[in-house]
Amino acid sequence: MIGNGLPPYADALGIDIDHDEDGNPVLYFDYSDRVAGRPGFLHGGAMSGLMEMACMAALRAEMERRGETMKLKPVNVAVEFMRGGTEQRTFAMGSVTRAGRRVALVNAECWQDDRAKPIALAQMKILLSPAE
Repeated sequence: MIGNGLPPYADALGIDIDHDEDGNPVLYFDYSDRVAGRPGFLHGGAMSGLMEMACMAALRAEMERRGETMKLKPVNVAVEFMRGGTEQRTFAMGSVTRAGRRVALVNAECWQDDRAKPIALAQMKILLSPAE
């Protein structure tokens, strides 16, 4: 984990924590060559990576609120691209739908200038196991 509690993958994409909203971290990255796709637009993998990190951060925050220390292992992620992301700051926030004893379901939304107009949505299943 790097200084902000996110894994090195997040650092590689330039992802950081913008603020906390209702106990969930809101992550962001600024447009750069690291996240560029076709000219003038974000790469879909970069948007997916941002939402994956938002899901993991939201679940970690939920586990901390519960006082539980768990290892998180992503099982799968489904992404719906709504429209192209452009050359500007991009945000994502995850929300835990369900966190049982062994599996968690977390949703994320990704937006740019207007949160009411998401550019992508994701749903992620994460396997939970006790930390060693």
